[in-house]
Amino acid sequence: MNSEHFQHLYRTLNQSNISQPLLAECYAAHIHFRDPFHDIRGLAALTDYFSALYRNVNSIRFDFHPAITTAEFSIERWTLYYSHPRINRGQEICLEGCSELQWQNQRIIRHQDYFDGGAMLYEHLPLLGWAIRRLKENML
Repeated sequence: MNSEHFQHLYRTLNQSNISQPLLAECYAAHIHFRDPFHDIRGLAALTDYFSALYRNVNSIRFDFHPAITTAEFSIERWTLYYSHPRINRGQEICLEGCSELQWQNQRIIRHQDYFDGGAMLYEHLPLLGWAIRRLKENML
């Protein structure tokens, strides 16, 4: 049930419905959320982060893949599709990643996202993107 609840939240989350009560359906008050760019503690701070994130994108959606789950732990694999007006000329970007979740009393107490930060952001910025792509080409 935990995996379905998490996936449903992320499939329905959007700029107009982000709220602390909505996130509290899935996250504990003392949530610890981390991704390659952020380290956030507490439900209020997570709500603020999601509000700013969704306010600044043109679109965002997740496709979920089979998860690995137990009562206290899950790995959620996903594909993120998003567009941001100042990244990649507003064109949609596709990113593979996963979320490692720790559950307690049907709420997430720890959420760690794993994804390539360069592929999400840096590679799509004009000068920096060119340099990163060039470095990757030279590593092959």
